[in-house]
Amino acid sequence: MDMHDEMKDWHERARAFFACGTTRPPEWRIAQLKKLLAAVELREKDLLEALNKDLGKPAAEAYLSEVGWVLNDIRHAIRHVKAWSRPRRCRSPLAIWPARSVLHPEPAGLVLILAPWNYPLQLLFSPLVAALAAGNVVCLKPSELTPTVAHVAATLIRETFPSEYIGVWEGDRAVAETLLSLRFDHIFFTGSTAVGRSVMAAAAKFPTPVTLELGGKSPCIVCADADLRVAARRIAWGKFMNAGQVCVAPDYLLVERSARDGLIAELRKAIRDFYGADPGKSPHYGRIVNSRHVERLRTYTQGQQAIQGGDCDPEQRVVEPTLLLDPAWDSPVMQEEIFGPVLPILTFDDLNAVLREIKRRPAPLALYLFTRRREIQERIRRETASGGMAINDTVVQIFGHAMPFGGVGESGMGVYHGKAGFDTFTHYRPVVTRGFRPDPAFRYPPIRLPLRLLKLVNRWLMG
Repeated sequence: MDMHDEMKDWHERARAFFACGTTRPPEWRIAQLKKLLAAVELREKDLLEALNKDLGKPAAEAYLSEVGWVLNDIRHAIRHVKAWSRPRRCRSPLAIWPARSVLHPEPAGLVLILAPWNYPLQLLFSPLVAALAAGNVVCLKPSELTPTVAHVAATLIRETFPSEYIGVWEGDRAVAETLLSLRFDHIFFTGSTAVGRSVMAAAAKFPTPVTLELGGKSPCIVCADADLRVAARRIAWGKFMNAGQVCVAPDYLLVERSARDGLIAELRKAIRDFYGADPGKSPHYGRIVNSRHVERLRTYTQGQQAIQGGDCDPEQRVVEPTLLLDPAWDSPVMQEEIFGPVLPILTFDDLNAVLREIKRRPAPLALYLFTRRREIQERIRRETASGGMAINDTVVQIFGHAMPFGGVGESGMGVYHGKAGFDTFTHYRPVVTRGFRPDPAFRYPPIRLPLRLLKLVNRWLMG
């Protein structure tokens, strides 16, 4: 049996499993989430070692941003599944009185989750948790660029759940393309905008709803009134965690001229404080996923003024934290999402010019602003578009379960985290129940009311 036939066989079994209704009761969903919680806790050491092997993630960072993140997601879902799953009464218009109108949360069905390599556990399992909480059957495709994590995660799932409930397919692009040739009820993809377009095109054949968590060039504006020491530490933290391979990392800085030199000095100090004099040897600094991406990042520094770092080691998969001063707007480093520890710094004198430049570009996944001035904070929020925004910090807008995470425009569509994730994988089915009486004649043809009176009645009955 070739791969396509094997997938088709699994696909039929998964659909049959969903159709039998086993996944619908909230109590059953909670039991499965508890199994996942126990399995992740049992495999914690293996997962941390795999994350270190594939991406050089320090244990503390790997736990907080991957393993611990997933465990928190599972615990949150377990606490709230019953409440999220309850039918909700809605107001019925007078036109259909007496009636009972109820929204019933129902699972989407068979869900495909395509995960990236930069957070290969979190971005595989966090959507999985939301999909299971909503009562779905799931197909997982981990990234082949982090094969150790993919194998540990796949083994964990296979040892814990029947394959018709959660199927896992390891492999390269051909595996993903074969999966996309099958019909799913929802597709959740995290990755680049270019691949996101291909996923959307494949989904359109059926058609299938999609959630796309993409990226873009997230700007970070630093005004002269900001606390430059705190700003530098928060920018360096957000930019250089996971060696810059973070979809919501600050992609480039726009710094008011009078603050530029002070901010650069503080950034250099923050890099040294975090990673020492030689970040490549620091146990607190991650690795680039592979040598091809090291070479990609090297091209961004060519011909630029590197005022900090700039060295690359493809064999060790290290790119130093690098600061580039005033690259041209049309240079490759300012045209493409960097997705690595290279930070361009551009200088501005006029905030209006900054806003014009940001607004002419596609809406990013994140936007950051450092200033004490409330009027500037409100103006930037009002006049720009982005998936999320943080003021006087970076990355923190994705923390917690109360704030939905997602993009807008070319940075993505749809949101998740907490209840928003449950909603993403849920169809809210409206059900109206009525008796056979009364049955007024005015609703049926021929309608004899004059149009002027009909407008008044319509407003009264349907408002």
